[in-house]
Amino acid sequence: MNRFVELIPQQSAKYGEREALRFRDYETQVWSSITWQGFSGLIDRAAGALYMGGVEPQGRVCIFSQNCPEILITHFGAFYNRAIPVPIYATSSRDEVAYIVNDSGATILFVGDQGQYDIARQVMGDCPTLKFIVTLNPNVERQPEDKTTLTWKDFLATGDKLGKDVLDGIEKRKQEGVDSDIMYLIYTSGTTGVPKGVMLMHSNMNAAMTAHIERFHSIINDRTDVSLSFLPFSHVFELGWTMVCLCTGIRVAINYNPKEIQRAVKEVQPNYMCSVPRFWEKVYTAINDNLQGAKPVVRMMVKQAIRVGKARNLKYARLGKKAPAFIEQQYQYFEKKVFKKLRGAIGVTDGKLFPTAGAMLSDNITEFLHAVGINICIGYGLSETNASVSFFTEPGWTIGTVGMPISNIQVKIGDQNEILVKGPTVMKGYYNKPVETAEAIDTDGWFHTGDCGEIAPTGEIILTERLKDLFKTSNGKYIAPQVLETMLGQDKFVEQVTIIGDGRKYVSALIVPDFEELKAYADKKHLPYSSIEELVNDPEVHKMIEARINDYQKGLAPYEQIKRFVLLPKAFTMENGELTNTLKIKRSVISKRYRPLIDAMYAADYRKKKDKQE
Repeated sequence: MNRFVELIPQQSAKYGEREALRFRDYETQVWSSITWQGFSGLIDRAAGALYMGGVEPQGRVCIFSQNCPEILITHFGAFYNRAIPVPIYATSSRDEVAYIVNDSGATILFVGDQGQYDIARQVMGDCPTLKFIVTLNPNVERQPEDKTTLTWKDFLATGDKLGKDVLDGIEKRKQEGVDSDIMYLIYTSGTTGVPKGVMLMHSNMNAAMTAHIERFHSIINDRTDVSLSFLPFSHVFELGWTMVCLCTGIRVAINYNPKEIQRAVKEVQPNYMCSVPRFWEKVYTAINDNLQGAKPVVRMMVKQAIRVGKARNLKYARLGKKAPAFIEQQYQYFEKKVFKKLRGAIGVTDGKLFPTAGAMLSDNITEFLHAVGINICIGYGLSETNASVSFFTEPGWTIGTVGMPISNIQVKIGDQNEILVKGPTVMKGYYNKPVETAEAIDTDGWFHTGDCGEIAPTGEIILTERLKDLFKTSNGKYIAPQVLETMLGQDKFVEQVTIIGDGRKYVSALIVPDFEELKAYADKKHLPYSSIEELVNDPEVHKMIEARINDYQKGLAPYEQIKRFVLLPKAFTMENGELTNTLKIKRSVISKRYRPLIDAMYAADYRKKKDKQE
């Protein structure tokens, strides 16, 4: 019997009526709870309903929804049937949903809100394996002619009155489950090509849980703690971290609306929360903005507090050493006067661990957060490795790395400095894609990540760039665009940025500014504008942004520096195909879509030189 078939009943027997999940009620928006016993009972009902719905062992069910308890209930109900959940990002387009349903051969599609239901209805006729739809949000309005959709309530009701034959059938499936069964199909939201279904087996998740709980044993020890689910469950990072929480008895608060995350953090006051770097970049920017508006004496006090915090937490605590008494005394003073209030304003007063991955986070922000007592745990991984390859080890992690590889995998550096990974957490392969699988996993079993890096003398991984993102200027110089993008991403005026320069004479950038910050700047400087287009083209605004860029890149080699840039009046979006569902830039799409603007940047430089010659 698989570990995750036994997990929730075991936790239910252990914790009973204690809270397992917390969520906002669809109607009242008030935080509500599901106990461990209640969670277990709902899973039993879902398992019965899936059985009655014709789901076969290793059959696929797709879940297309924002985060909600019903997703986890459906996942475990599928495990009881030896079936395979297929998460789909809530922001996916009609074409993406149709592709995943068809490629996976799913028979049931669970949807969240009205928009997802409408898309599901559109693809129903294009997906021959799809039998019916289940709506999770009770506020979804079903189309009058729709005869193939059940509400969540009605779906569960089909599993309430099961005969002995059905119950025996479910139990038989539980007993027959093996570690080599596929546990999840996670479709990558790659920056190029169509999504690929990553086959993660139960053995992959078992190995991941063992390694993570072993690494975090000294931190995850209070079963009254709560973790806030912020990233979507379709993201392997959030999915894996939530499994760690369920395995260790930590309560999981589920945030439904990503736009309300700041409100949710303050209300839940999480001890844990995994996130992407952009969240912490915004926190850092907000703190610094507030500090700029404070009285001089307050600014001086906070700056001194941060200096002490860095000395205590980075020089000593990071290495497991006790700080000298005079530093510890100062730190405890500033903990009460500054740090506790600062963390309280964010909503992480009693934060213990905040796993962070998915992109680069600048060393400057990492140091700042640790200085004020926010324990950011930088890590690295992919869907194909069942999330973590490495993350900070306590004590002894090193700034500038993505931590130490987890205990049960091997890591080495291959050709072109590519990071290669082997071990029990690595996927079985890509579903229905033997050629792509053979390209990704070589004959010796090494998975080729496509990421460039090196292994530090400490054994920690230093991540440098995506292999496919590296480009060469016409002068033969290699440029790592993510490094530059991470650098500029800390600036309060920069919301999004993509670096240009492949085959060009020098590096340039397309920048989407933070429009609210830009408006505030214009109002302060009394710059007239009637539209965002006018604002981003204002010479004074351009001059200000240029000065800030130059300040960031002082330490870079001349060939690495951004020589020209354009401020865009509209953000890159998933809807326009410019971002993946994990908010990564689709460089090929942007390069093609903005080609005239990019060409004009370099043509303008040519004209400028010609004018000087004349």
